[in-house]
Amino acid sequence: QVQLVESGGGLVQPGGSLRLSCAASGFTFSSVAMSWYRQAPGKGRELVATTSTTGAGTNYADSVKGRFTISRDNAKNTVYLQMNSLKPEDTAVYYCYAGIGLRRLPYWGQGTQVTVSS
Repeated sequence: QVQLVESGGGLVQPGGSLRLSCAASGFTFSSVAMSWYRQAPGKGRELVATTSTTGAGTNYADSVKGRFTISRDNAKNTVYLQMNSLKPEDTAVYYCYAGIGLRRLPYWGQGTQVTVSS
């Protein structure tokens, strides 16, 4: 079955960096665009970044442009989110997302907590 397993979250000071990873299994990873979402306390889930199947195409939320980088390694079935210059407002649970098949059925990881605080 489809599995998306995130890792790499934690507590970091403002201005710091973290790299999130999402290990995928149960589907043809190289054929699926992958995304990262986040959900802050009391807020809705927000699309952070998306990468195309090859990684050549990426899109970012305005709030993270220039600070976050999404990438993927199709040989390892893993997508990454490099987060630099972190701000307290980046505090959220970060989720890996895949829309799979012709109907783009949604699959989510369990989420990883990122807390930016001094």
